[in-house]
Amino acid sequence: MNATSPDAKALPSELGGLLRYWRDVRGMSQLDLSLEAGVSQRQISFIESGRSVPGRDTLLTLAQTLDVPLRERNALLLAAGYAPMYSEAPWNAQEMHSVIGALEQVVRQHEPFPAIVMDRHWNVLMTNDAAPLFFDCFIDMASRKGPRNMLHLIFDPQGMRPFVADWDTVSRSLLQRVHRESVGHMVDAGTRRLLDELLAYPDVPRDWKMHLGTCVAPTMPMIPIGFMSEGAVLRYFSMVTTVGAPQNVAAQELRLECMFPADDETAARHRQLLAVHSRHR
Repeated sequence: MNATSPDAKALPSELGGLLRYWRDVRGMSQLDLSLEAGVSQRQISFIESGRSVPGRDTLLTLAQTLDVPLRERNALLLAAGYAPMYSEAPWNAQEMHSVIGALEQVVRQHEPFPAIVMDRHWNVLMTNDAAPLFFDCFIDMASRKGPRNMLHLIFDPQGMRPFVADWDTVSRSLLQRVHRESVGHMVDAGTRRLLDELLAYPDVPRDWKMHLGTCVAPTMPMIPIGFMSEGAVLRYFSMVTTVGAPQNVAAQELRLECMFPADDETAARHRQLLAVHSRHR
């Protein structure tokens, strides 16, 4: 059955609860998980009931099958009495040197359009020069104290909110993105807290979980975000990049977001806006 005796520090009931939680999140029965992972249903039942603790390899196989994020895989290992396997070093640690170097190269090459590196909760970790310069065209970025959060910047009435066009549609799409792009499609405590904070702002649609309805630009393949400037609307869309095959918690949770003009008029106005603002700084 490939099980080991419980370690003195292990908490089988906690392990069972975590495994059952992830089965529920993924909508898998014990039989489904057994067939996908190649682990007997009887053993899965014993783990969830606290009657046995699986071997480390078996536990990792179950976690892989359930697409458990790396941070939560460490929690499963700890609950079973094993040492964590995945480094939880900060995003700017030495072991992340190659990843950070690649990110720096990409954000530089994306000038003159904004490029932003964020963590799992949309906190800004790195930008190119264009990102703060662009937002500074609308508000005084120096007056906003860190750490900076991209969604708070957009939703805050003292931030970019007054300049966002089609607010009802944009705010719904952003709130839905928080759910859709959460690591492992899991809404953790930090994500729930972020959603609560965003929903506390005025004029945030409460039916954001419902279908978006009519798009502001039905001929476009995406929902752009528009910013009003001098009587015109500058429309952008984002491309989001993540690290492939991560073996480090920070690497899995990093998100690079590059803003692109959604039309030629926006591209021209964007360059003009940044040029004018740069001259007056």
